[in-house]
Amino acid sequence: MPGRRRRHRRRRPWLTALRWGLVVVAVAAGAFAVLDPFAARGPTPAAAVAGFPPAPVIREAPGSVTAAPDPVAVSVPAVGLESSLVGIGVDATGALVPPADFAQAGWFADGVAPGEVGPAVLAGHVDSRAGPAVFFRLEEIPVGAQVLVTRADGSTLTFQVTRVAQYPKTAFATTEVYGPTVDAQLRLITCGGEFDRWRRSYVDNIVVYASLVA
Repeated sequence: MPGRRRRHRRRRPWLTALRWGLVVVAVAAGAFAVLDPFAARGPTPAAAVAGFPPAPVIREAPGSVTAAPDPVAVSVPAVGLESSLVGIGVDATGALVPPADFAQAGWFADGVAPGEVGPAVLAGHVDSRAGPAVFFRLEEIPVGAQVLVTRADGSTLTFQVTRVAQYPKTAFATTEVYGPTVDAQLRLITCGGEFDRWRRSYVDNIVVYASLVA
């Protein structure tokens, strides 16, 4: 700023030498480490970048039972939602990557399959520049509504919606959504809330929770 003098620190050679001496001792003792300035902040909220929450790491338990048939379609009659299902995965940050087709829903193929114990995850876009996408009416699904999942063997599972929640992408309820359950659960996820024009993404996620009834 004009009129303001910079304050110069007096050099202290003995202090500089002491600091370098401590570094040399630490290296010799094997105690030197490179500190990551971002480590204390925790993991980067991948969902805020990719648009969908980070998916859990799935490890198959020894002696596990035969996997359930893959899901091939989902429908929610209460809001006129119908879509075939394709397997989806995660990107380099661990965030779910929805299908490239905005009219297509996907299921997290590396996680729990619908009908197995645990939370099976379905995801899809809410809209695009062309208009509404496959999960456009997800937040309108009422509690008690049925979610029907057709499987590759021709069977159909019926889930009942227990609640609909909205979470900021910067504070997504990962444990609540992906955490273990004692029965077969279903999660349907899309974007919601306000649209951030700078990021070209919605600021929230909509999550529909449902439990297997038949």
